[in-house]
Amino acid sequence: MQLFTRRTAPVALALVALCGMVLYFEGRIGWCKYGFSLWSPAWSRCTSQNLFDPYTFSHLLHGVIFYWLLRWLAPNWPLAWRLIAAMTIEVAWELLENSPPIIERYRQTTASLDYTGDSILNSLSDVAAAVAGFAIASRTGWKTALAMFAGLELLALLIARDNLTLNVLMLIWPIESIKDWQTM
Repeated sequence: MQLFTRRTAPVALALVALCGMVLYFEGRIGWCKYGFSLWSPAWSRCTSQNLFDPYTFSHLLHGVIFYWLLRWLAPNWPLAWRLIAAMTIEVAWELLENSPPIIERYRQTTASLDYTGDSILNSLSDVAAAVAGFAIASRTGWKTALAMFAGLELLALLIARDNLTLNVLMLIWPIESIKDWQTM
């Protein structure tokens, strides 16, 4: 099955362009003001500012989650349109995640005390990571997807003391001892 078709490819490109334009007009920077890099480690001045960072793993997992959720909610939709729905959700999250209230919430409740939001490059990379996660999930079974999910969560935990699970937990229900551990 094709992920993109003649009809969905222009929609996907429009979603990516829309995301980039909205972030640009909201004043987001293109990439880290300290210079371009392919990778930025967690808790650095360029986290969420360059192409990839430890949170790229979370966005890969968004794609896996969206694939399985949409497979359940819209089983009769063609795969390409489920991918468009997943991209729409991911773009909406990128725009919400980079809104002043969410940036402030990250700063108040997580170890990201100096977080200023994602750069445009990082946000678009996050959307691409979600597409990659969706693509991988669409070509594997649920057991493989679950193993990938657990493996990437553990990897992110090891390299960044953070992952998708902790990120959601700390946004919704902050735990001071986790925040303290993350800043050690």
